[in-house]
Amino acid sequence: MKSKLFILILIVYTIHNIVTFICYGLDKRYAKKDKTRIPEKTLMGYAFFFGGPGAFLGMQIFRHKTKHLQFQIFVPVFMILQIVMWVVAAIIIL
Repeated sequence: MKSKLFILILIVYTIHNIVTFICYGLDKRYAKKDKTRIPEKTLMGYAFFFGGPGAFLGMQIFRHKTKHLQFQIFVPVFMILQIVMWVVAAIIIL
């Protein structure tokens, strides 16, 4: 039972990271086309609320927000903390 819940949560987590990644790509596209942007608080919020890996990949692949100090510091920290959380959870549950 615990492992099924763990897998379900992992699926939701993965979907959220895909959405976060897409948002970083969209914001980069909007920036190039001079359209209405996704607020930085929203992008950082996605990273903080369990979207660290998606945000980090979005920053690297789209070369977006890489010059902003707060993104340079916090997004990798969020990603590392979330990966550690998953490893610990996997060890405890599985």
